[in-house]
Amino acid sequence: MPIDPALRSLDIDLPACPQILVRMSMLMADEDANMQSIATLIEGDMALASAVVRSVNSALFGLLRRVESVPEAVRFLGVREVSALTFEIGLRGAFPPSPMLTALWNSAGKRGLVMGRAAHVLDVDPWLAHTAGLFAESGQAALLAHDSTGYQKLVKASPDALAWLDAEQALYGVNHASLGAALCQAWGLAVEVAASVRLRPLALRSLLGGTEAELAEQWQHETFMVKRLLALAAAVDCALADADDSELARACAQIAPLAAMDAVLLHEAVAASAAKLGSQ
Repeated sequence: MPIDPALRSLDIDLPACPQILVRMSMLMADEDANMQSIATLIEGDMALASAVVRSVNSALFGLLRRVESVPEAVRFLGVREVSALTFEIGLRGAFPPSPMLTALWNSAGKRGLVMGRAAHVLDVDPWLAHTAGLFAESGQAALLAHDSTGYQKLVKASPDALAWLDAEQALYGVNHASLGAALCQAWGLAVEVAASVRLRPLALRSLLGGTEAELAEQWQHETFMVKRLLALAAAVDCALADADDSELARACAQIAPLAAMDAVLLHEAVAASAAKLGSQ
């Protein structure tokens, strides 16, 4: 069906990037930026600063002692994780809160954290990986903002993420992967992040099968980094869905060759990062 006219005007339906995230992106792109400059930026927003410190002290990060300031948080976690946490908080704040969105952002936070931590051994940029994980399902937030009641009914009636995508396309004329990519573009995120969000259905469907030749044809036109982000995200989604180790190994064996990655290395990196998250 044609795209819903209200969704076609993406500048209306997708929220503007919070100013603090615009400035954070500029700092992350500045080779001379340091931990103090990141901390100073966050401390300039009282609500954000308190949220960062509160989040860092949560069980998700498993720190051995409580931190009491943003500079301490940056020292403990490093620039990348604190910056990604700032993006997560900004993303949450850009949409009206609801129980479904809370669950979605909690899942996004875990996905981003595991992807970012696994990335460094896989020749993937950790900042891109963390951000791609955070925004992977952000299009769902746009659909919730557009039609909260109808979208919640759609999700309850659809058994999994692939079914959601097909049902969204049928009902709204666009799916959450396309809307999430539009949000990434509207917020000025890296083109690789936007592409990985848009192509997430390809990675999900690649895990379901198909001949090697068919899958290779679908993946061949993407860049090196986009392919690796897609494969990493698919493996992390599998791990966070409570798949056992053999299921994760099979998923990595299927998805890794499409991104010219070592399946064993992908499995080991994702399993170790997810296990660390699960122990906190």
